[in-house]
Amino acid sequence: VQLQAYGGGTVQAGASLRLSCAASRRTLNSYTVGWFRQAPGKERDLVSAIRWRDVLTYYADSVKGRFTLSRDNADNTVALQMNSLKPEDTAIYHCAAMQDRKGWSRISEQDFYDYWGQGTLVTVSS
Repeated sequence: VQLQAYGGGTVQAGASLRLSCAASRRTLNSYTVGWFRQAPGKERDLVSAIRWRDVLTYYADSVKGRFTLSRDNADNTVALQMNSLKPEDTAIYHCAAMQDRKGWSRISEQDFYDYWGQGTLVTVSS
């Protein structure tokens, strides 16, 4: 599976951005797709994840109510709609896919992800 992340950019606080993660695989029905982010000088953390087959979704507390994750069966993409962006959302965002058999409880553990896309930079100015 190849993942391609895109949609990053530079915006002002309060603006919106939409990140997309496109998968080369014909179906991700047995995968969970997560978006991680890494801010300068910080560790990479899970922002949101979605289990493809039943749309079970997770959001980190820091983004709840502002970010929405969705998936599109037609073109095998996962979109992260980011609203009300804050300077602390500035980071490189990566999408990754993990086989569901590894368990939903593992979604925040990067080592359990099987495939990673390249990062896309989001910069939010105050």
